[in-house]
Amino acid sequence: MRYRYLGGTGHIGGTGMQVSTYCLGTMMFGSVGNPDHAECRRMIDRAMDAGVNFIDTADMYSAGESEEILGRALQGRRDDIVLATKGHFPVSAASPAGPGNSGPGHRSPGNSGPGVGSPGNRGPGHRINLSGNSRRWITRAVDDSLRRLRTDWIDLYQIHRPDPHTDIEETLSTLTDLVAQGKIRAIGTSSFPAHEIVDAQHVAQQRSLRRFRSEQPPYSLLARGVEAAVLPTCARYGMGVLTWSPLAWGFLSGRYRRGAAVDFTTGRAKLAPERFDPRLPRNAAKYDAVEGFATLAEEIGCTLPELALAFPIAHPAVTSVIVGPRTLEQLDSALAGADLTLDDAILDRIDDIVAPGTDTFRADSAYTPAALTETALRRRPTHERAAAQAAETV
Repeated sequence: MRYRYLGGTGHIGGTGMQVSTYCLGTMMFGSVGNPDHAECRRMIDRAMDAGVNFIDTADMYSAGESEEILGRALQGRRDDIVLATKGHFPVSAASPAGPGNSGPGHRSPGNSGPGVGSPGNRGPGHRINLSGNSRRWITRAVDDSLRRLRTDWIDLYQIHRPDPHTDIEETLSTLTDLVAQGKIRAIGTSSFPAHEIVDAQHVAQQRSLRRFRSEQPPYSLLARGVEAAVLPTCARYGMGVLTWSPLAWGFLSGRYRRGAAVDFTTGRAKLAPERFDPRLPRNAAKYDAVEGFATLAEEIGCTLPELALAFPIAHPAVTSVIVGPRTLEQLDSALAGADLTLDDAILDRIDDIVAPGTDTFRADSAYTPAALTETALRRRPTHERAAAQAAETV
């Protein structure tokens, strides 16, 4: 296993924390993926035995169950792990997050704390302030995560998604206070567009606040859009990068090939069948690319998943790639390729299959800005348009 400093460049200091180039992602730990806590514990043990010292989770994964599993498993060895978690989404089973703004698997939240969601509290305003990046929610979310993780501190606390309704200064000042209180060590972002990262760094500098030290974007052989702006922006500000979904929602697992039947009754194909249906024209580029990568992997003597996991690590801005297994078998498969290094000839072949900076399927992106999803932000009010038209015809 290789190790890199989280954040920092030749002229910008980083966090000083060294992390493994593989990060164990625990999104599938708990009821959403693997409800067998004993097997989840074995995966943590196996990863640590292989040299993994970096673990990522989030408060909403399986309604906080993922954090609870980690909290029990890390008792007595907390100092051996750089522990990262995230906050922003509601931790509530009644608040599913759809594809596009949440990422795969973010569908099963739970109770944020004692008494939340009790029948007596229901009404028009029920739970509306139990999400987002406000001081009110982030302060509580951090305390809840500390309790579930059974720890006094979080090494890296990440804001899970941007919040168009909360000023970034409000979020950064809250996180700065939490660092001062010793509850968190460093702060980061997840799936932030480049312009929002720049805005946050500017505000932090102008207001003398703690700045974001890392970003967690989706990055894979099939989803290379972050190469255009996000990764260069992170490099500019000396931010570490831990990438998620290196297997592109399982598309690069080897299960989805041309001519092979897709089982829509299980796994992620059941969750989002439109992403995997080979009959849909919009998936043609994906399937074509997968065939090209499968051929390349065979030629160089590795598996398709091993090629997929080695690819993000080859980018100079990337610190660590998140491996999110559901089973021990999947983890072992991932660890088998931990030392694979791709040379320039292989990377050139990859560029020929999917061009740098492009995504084969736009809907796979992790975050769609409100400027695109909310029509009111793209259209003038009807009365203004009518008035303008009347004025032009006079």
